[in-house]
Amino acid sequence: MGISELYNILKQVNLPIAYSNFTNPPELPYIIYFVEGSDNFLADNEVYFPISDCIIELYSNKKSIADEEKIETIFYENKIIWQKYETYINAEKLYQVSYEIQI
Repeated sequence: MGISELYNILKQVNLPIAYSNFTNPPELPYIIYFVEGSDNFLADNEVYFPISDCIIELYSNKKSIADEEKIETIFYENKIIWQKYETYINAEKLYQVSYEIQI
């Protein structure tokens, strides 16, 4: 799976979505996704299989269990392994739910 396929998968959540950031952020909730780095599989002094570490962030002004369940259901349907973290950004008065995946 590549980053464009990940975008197409995330579009199924039916929320505004952007890579890295929005020029003009839409109303909450929305999704940001980006490649944070790589964890490539190396063999014989070369990258045998490239692996990108991706972050998907759901931003909302209230806890959005329904949106989280939509994202997680799509991950299950596409056999995407994920880790989930949540924080409240007090300065912005919003919730950030982050998913770490590898593609």
